[in-house]
Amino acid sequence: MIDELMVQQQVKNRWQHMVGVICLNQTGRKKVKKILPKFFQKYPNPSDLLKSDKDKIAEMLKELGMKNIRAHRIWRMTEEYLNWDGEDATELFGIGKYGSDSYRIFYKNEIPKNVQDKELKRYIKEELDV
Repeated sequence: MIDELMVQQQVKNRWQHMVGVICLNQTGRKKVKKILPKFFQKYPNPSDLLKSDKDKIAEMLKELGMKNIRAHRIWRMTEEYLNWDGEDATELFGIGKYGSDSYRIFYKNEIPKNVQDKELKRYIKEELDV
């Protein structure tokens, strides 16, 4: 079932979505889904995250691997997010094609051309019936 697979269904807003995208980079969804609720409880929004420090953020992400890299990407993305116009997700640090595609699907109600991620493809087919 798709809702067991989609991390996007765990997030409450666009910023949390982008954090989830960074966490999914080179990591399985099951691990990420386990970490995100605790992470968002501590850091529910950009300002709460930026009041913390990268070492504390990295410690929360250690089970995902690359904890310092992820913490840095999330921090930089969050700084940029505060002035982001909400158009192109790839303008945010650490957000690539998957992040852009998923943002367009879940927040802009658009279906991008050439979606490559297998779970996004499945979501489009099964949930959006396209």
